[in-house]
Amino acid sequence: MYNVMIVDDEPEIRKGIMMKVDWERLGLRIVGEAGNGSEALKALETACGAIDIVITDMNMPMMDGVSFLEACRERHPELRTLVLTGYEDFHYARAAVRSQVRDYLLKPVSKDELEEALQKVTRELDQERRQSQQQESMAWRLTQYYQEMKEHFVVQIVKEEREHAQAVRDRAKLFELEAWDALRVRILTIGLRERTAQPDCGERTPNKLRLPFELICKEFADQSEPPLLTFKDASYPGLLHLIVPEQGEVCQQLADKLRSLVVQYLSAEPAIGIGSPIEGFSSWREGYMSALLAWNLTETKGGASLKGEGAEPEALHEEAFQKPRMILLKGDMAAFQRTVRQELEKAFGVSQAYFVKIIFRLYLGIEAAAHESGVELDRKDELWMRPDLVLGFHTVERAEQFLVEMAQRIQRRTSEESGFQAVKQFIDSHYMYELNLTLLAERFNYYPSYFSELFKAKVGVTFIQYLNDVRMTHAVRLLEETALSLWDIAELTGFANASYFSSKFKKQYGLSPSEYRAQRKNEKSDSELPKK
Repeated sequence: MYNVMIVDDEPEIRKGIMMKVDWERLGLRIVGEAGNGSEALKALETACGAIDIVITDMNMPMMDGVSFLEACRERHPELRTLVLTGYEDFHYARAAVRSQVRDYLLKPVSKDELEEALQKVTRELDQERRQSQQQESMAWRLTQYYQEMKEHFVVQIVKEEREHAQAVRDRAKLFELEAWDALRVRILTIGLRERTAQPDCGERTPNKLRLPFELICKEFADQSEPPLLTFKDASYPGLLHLIVPEQGEVCQQLADKLRSLVVQYLSAEPAIGIGSPIEGFSSWREGYMSALLAWNLTETKGGASLKGEGAEPEALHEEAFQKPRMILLKGDMAAFQRTVRQELEKAFGVSQAYFVKIIFRLYLGIEAAAHESGVELDRKDELWMRPDLVLGFHTVERAEQFLVEMAQRIQRRTSEESGFQAVKQFIDSHYMYELNLTLLAERFNYYPSYFSELFKAKVGVTFIQYLNDVRMTHAVRLLEETALSLWDIAELTGFANASYFSSKFKKQYGLSPSEYRAQRKNEKSDSELPKK
């Protein structure tokens, strides 16, 4: 809907124009009227840009149409104006042309003439609005905040179970990722290992080369055709991951090219693990696990073959990852130890290669449980930092001891307090999805009736208030840093719709989201004015 104001010194003329056409059918609505140019200018100032089209007479008292059009051109250049007058005067016509009037109609105007002129202006406004939205969308996609949110979304897909597939697909559209759901892809995991010409050079460790290494990899991904997705997982700070469409030997070719670039610019050879082919967001987590596993095995082998490689079963079942993880989350250490031993014994009887893979698979499950419990691993537990350690596990007992002791350390640190820290972290990371007390209670093993009271006791506010505050914090940032519509902001922050978001925002801040955005924009403009 576009807003229209009618300016004429004769009330009956204004009323006649209002009754002349079906405004709603044209996508228009009358929001104001004025008896002369002076009144009209005051109405425009009060409306703060809310009026899109003005239909004005030329011969009026106090401020005629000529002066009014000149003022509009200077103060409101975005305004569309139509002249509707009973005077076919050259002076008026020239003023109309100079002020970029969209049409000059003579009274009495017919219904068809007026509708045609209004439709022409409406088409112009539609085109301008589309271009503006495209520009705003492009500007938003170029912001650092957008990139952070997009990467965070990808990390959620590859690391967590998804019960609501449609919600993921809807959110993917906001980041222009929906096409990836239908693609067959592989995940490449890449990390540095030292291969310098001067091995004693302490300035060229993988940790010190991390920033240039990441820049090289991301630039490579951005310049690929088509561009590749990249993401980082905080659990593996030294690794970067690329999502690559599966097309013949493309993955291996890209891996070789990227390896050469890193060696060329950093004199350090990276290890690259290529995951299994996958299709659909629901399988990305399994693909990510296979990429991490491949990277760990690449590091472990160091270029050599493991005994019995190729003799193991074709697929490493998801159960080897999921079952220990779920048992550990429930805190049943006896069941966890039995499950770990069973998996290790089965693998040990197949081959050394399969045994090593299962150790890494079980480790990844334990690490996922730690992440979901809000517990950070000790450095000595970070097996990806010491993949060669796995080769020292010559027996089931030694591998079992390492994994069980690691799980016990995690369980000891998962007290009720840290458990609620995990609940808060989960809300902080998933505020954009539909969350409720029952879902959280089930996820963190609490009785729903007890969980509500416990949440308020531990956090200090109710679950609803905490979730609303998290969502509002992100919504405020989007209002201040982007030109996104209220619908987009509502969807990005987990509110049901734009109307509900606006009502909650005004209740909390005393202003509507649009008023808040305008106020902040004015404050920023004032702060940027040069001091006298």
